[in-house]
Amino acid sequence: MRTTQPVLAIEGLTKHYGGVKALTDAGFCLMPGEHAAIVGDNGAGKSTFVRLITGVEQPNSGTIRLDGRPVQFASPLDAREQGIETVYQTLALAEDLDVPANIFLGRELTHFNLGPLSVLNHKAMRERSAAMLATTGVKIQDMSETLRGMSGGQRQCVAIARAAGFANKLIILDEPTAALGVQETARVEEIIKGLKQRAIPLIIISHNLRQVFDLVDRIWVFRQGRIICSRPKHLSNPEEIVGLITGAIDPASLPAEEASLAC
Repeated sequence: MRTTQPVLAIEGLTKHYGGVKALTDAGFCLMPGEHAAIVGDNGAGKSTFVRLITGVEQPNSGTIRLDGRPVQFASPLDAREQGIETVYQTLALAEDLDVPANIFLGRELTHFNLGPLSVLNHKAMRERSAAMLATTGVKIQDMSETLRGMSGGQRQCVAIARAAGFANKLIILDEPTAALGVQETARVEEIIKGLKQRAIPLIIISHNLRQVFDLVDRIWVFRQGRIICSRPKHLSNPEEIVGLITGAIDPASLPAEEASLAC
């Protein structure tokens, strides 16, 4: 039994779309400083799970606790204000804006607020953006360059640096390297390892099992709309995870203390 209070604890999380059971009775736990992976086939419930814990959609039932407190997120903004930052595959970046403008998009710093007549504090945003990039280990030579002229890896790094700069509870990365080349993937993975060194809790959704075993502490397996088990990385292997995903391995055959869904 774990004695430390989890950062995120979920019980009975369920979402149905009419007669379609997208997620049923999901239980999940993330400990302070822990990096966890969510794996499973397409349609296994991974995306639904992320949408529910980030306020994009509302569950039919279940509880979400953040640092032991029950929470209900009416929108992604609610989740963000509670310290949960998500980097989606689409990145949610504005290609025609520069790096500081993207990092502070929706959170702009101003000299004074007068609604549409507010004056932006560009100097403060540049300085804080540079600090966020430096802390995360992201190297952008010219922060005044628009993102349109940057590579996919550079854009992904900016999105992760933004998340790391504002998250005080949890970062969620949705397939962070799916569209990247080998070198760009390696750079993003180094940034994720840096987040681990800073003890920032993280959930990564990935189909890349090599990446999963390189980056996380625990692997949560989704199958047919359920979380069927979790496995400590050091007690598992890619072949076992594939067997769990496909149904070739019954999670009931695993030692209970190694595959627990409880916090």
